[in-house]
Amino acid sequence: MTESGFRLAPGSFEEKFIRSGGHGGQNVNKVATTVQLRFFPSVSGLPAEAQQRLKTLAGAKLTMEGEIVITAGEYRTQEQNRAAARARLFELVERSMRPPKRRRPTRPSYGSRLRRLEDKKRRSDVKKTRYSAD
Repeated sequence: MTESGFRLAPGSFEEKFIRSGGHGGQNVNKVATTVQLRFFPSVSGLPAEAQQRLKTLAGAKLTMEGEIVITAGEYRTQEQNRAAARARLFELVERSMRPPKRRRPTRPSYGSRLRRLEDKKRRSDVKKTRYSAD
């Protein structure tokens, strides 16, 4: 499997089909169409920095064992759900391969500082008119 010029190591993920929940009647009760894709970053062959970024990007999809679990069940067929889960995985891996942009520290301009102070003064005047100190 290649994505953005990188090849994932064989055995770096596994797919398991489970029964879907929700509406669908008899079909839902007898056909396992939802795919649960488990990705193992440690054996994927990704660079260490990319693995770290991937774990951060995964968020709640990351398990305690360090696996990333993606569940796709929005379609009626196994193949469509498999393709959707793989697309989500590839999107995550692609995002992790791109290093984050470096932030350039900036300062507020002189004009923006003046506008901010003017807005604060105007707001202060509005609040002063709400009560009288008699």
